[in-house]
Amino acid sequence: MSDRILEVDNLSVAFRGEEVVRNVSFTIDRGETVAIVGESGSGKSVTALSVMQLLPYQYASHPTGSILVDGKEVVGAEEDDMLKLRGDRVGMVFQEPMTSLNPLHHIEKQISEVLYVHRGMGLVEARDRTLELLNLVGLPRPEERLRSYPHELSGGQRQRVMIAMALANEPDLLIADEPTTALDVTIQAQILELLDELKERLNMALLLITHDLGVVRKMADRVCVMTHGDMVEQGTADQIFDQPQHEYTRALLAAEPSGDPVPANEDAPIAMNARDVKVEFDLAKGFFAKKSVLTAVNQVSVVVRGGQTLGIVGESGSGKTTLAMALIRLIGSEGSIMLGDTELQGMKSKALRAYRDQIQIVFQDPYGSLPPRLSVNQIIEAGLKIHQPELSPVERRTAVSASLVEVGLDPEAQDRYPHEFSGGQRQRIAIARAIILKPRMILLDEPTSALDLSVQAQVVDLLRDLQRRYQLAYLFISHDLKVVKALAHELVVMKDGVIVEQGPSERLFESPETDYTKALMAAAFELTTHETSA
Repeated sequence: MSDRILEVDNLSVAFRGEEVVRNVSFTIDRGETVAIVGESGSGKSVTALSVMQLLPYQYASHPTGSILVDGKEVVGAEEDDMLKLRGDRVGMVFQEPMTSLNPLHHIEKQISEVLYVHRGMGLVEARDRTLELLNLVGLPRPEERLRSYPHELSGGQRQRVMIAMALANEPDLLIADEPTTALDVTIQAQILELLDELKERLNMALLLITHDLGVVRKMADRVCVMTHGDMVEQGTADQIFDQPQHEYTRALLAAEPSGDPVPANEDAPIAMNARDVKVEFDLAKGFFAKKSVLTAVNQVSVVVRGGQTLGIVGESGSGKTTLAMALIRLIGSEGSIMLGDTELQGMKSKALRAYRDQIQIVFQDPYGSLPPRLSVNQIIEAGLKIHQPELSPVERRTAVSASLVEVGLDPEAQDRYPHEFSGGQRQRIAIARAIILKPRMILLDEPTSALDLSVQAQVVDLLRDLQRRYQLAYLFISHDLKVVKALAHELVVMKDGVIVEQGPSERLFESPETDYTKALMAAAFELTTHETSA
C-alpha cells in the first residue's frame, strides 16, 4: 500500500468566478502531520473543505487542480463516490463542536449513524463500537454519556465526541479544522495529545488547520503557510520556525502578543475593592421542587488599582466570568464591592445607573456585541446620550471622532455599519465605545480570542497604550495566558468558584505554587504532546 494519502496539485478555488485560492500544491503521507497556517481569509479552511468536496458547489468551482485521496480523484467526483469517501477514508473534526453536533439527537445516535451508513452495522454492534470509540477518545463514563445531548457536555467533551465520530471508520486521513480554538488551555493540551496518540496508533495522516503557532510547532512534521489564497511557503516545522524565508511567514511568527505590562504605580488609587464576594444560583425547577443551590463564586476578595490590570484565569466553569459579572453588578451577589469610595452592593438599579459610566465592558465576540443595524456613530454615542445628555449632536459627533482616533480608526468611517469592518476593526470600535465615557475601569472578557494573532498583538498594544495614557484599571478575563502575561500586573487563578492562587503575575508565571496553576501554565506555554512508547 502506498504511503501517499493525499496529493493536492495546482488546486484553485473560485466563488462566482472570483478566485480565492490559487494554485495550491502539497502532499501528506501516512503517519504524517501537515499543518496549514494563516490568518482569517487566507484560504486554509476552503482548501481543507475542497478535499472533502464540501464547498457550496452551486457557486463554488475549481478552475484548476487535482486532489487525489489514496490515488483516487475527488475533484468532480460523483456524490455517491464522495459519500463513501467521507467518514470512511477521510474524517473531519470541525472548529466549533456545539454547532457541528446535532442538538436534537443524543450522542449514541450521532456516532451510530456513521456506522450504519458506512459499515452497515446493527444496533447492538453499533452500540458496542460507539462505546469503544468513546473509550478510545477518553470520554469519562461513556456508558452514562450515550444518552446525553450535546448541551449536556462540556466543550472538551463535545470535541472528543466529534473526534470519535471522525474516527468511527478508522479513516486514512483526519482533517482537524481549528480543533482547539474554543477550548481552555488544559483541554487544548489534552485534545492535541489525544490526536497525536490516535494518529500513531491508527497510522493515519493528520491535516491540521490552525492559526495557533504553538500548536503547529508541537504537532506538525511539515507546515504550509497561506495568505490571501496563495501558499507562500512550505517546509519542515523546524525550517519554518527557525529559518522562515517569506516575509509574511516572518511577520506571522513575530505577531504573537508579547512584551510586558505597562509600568504600574503601586500607590495608585484603588479603583475597586471587593471583599468576600459570593454568588449562588438556585437550580430548583418548579414551585414544589426541592431547593438546590449552586455556589458559583465563594468568598472571593480582589483589589484593582488605577493603571493596573487584574487578570482572572481558570478553566470553563471556574467562576471567572461569574465573578466579573458580580463585580460590575450585572448579577446579584453577597459581600462588599467598593468602586473607589462608593459601596455598590445593595444599590438599587436606578441609583447604580449613575455609576455605570465609570465601568465599561469589551466583550469577546466583536461580531455579536455590536448592533448590526446601528452605524458606528450611533453605537459609540449611545453612552453619551445617557450619561451626558447635555451634549448637542455636534458635540457628540466630535467626541465619537476623537474616540475613534484614540483607537486608531478613521473618524470619517463613523457612518458605516459593523459588517463593513474586519474583526480587529470591530473590536477597536467596541473599545472606542468603552473609553468614550472616560471610565475608571474596563472589564475585558476574552477580547482577543476571536482574532488572528497579528490582530491580537495590535489590540494588546492598543490596550496598553490606553492604560498608560488614562491610568485605566482593567479586569481582564482570558484563557489565553500569553495575552494575560502581556497585560496583567496581578493574577487571580480560579477553580470551582474559589481562588486557588493569587499574587503578582510575574511571580505566578515564573514560579506557580499550586498544582492547578502549574498545569495551566504548562498547557499554555509548553503544549507538550504525548509520546507513545513502542
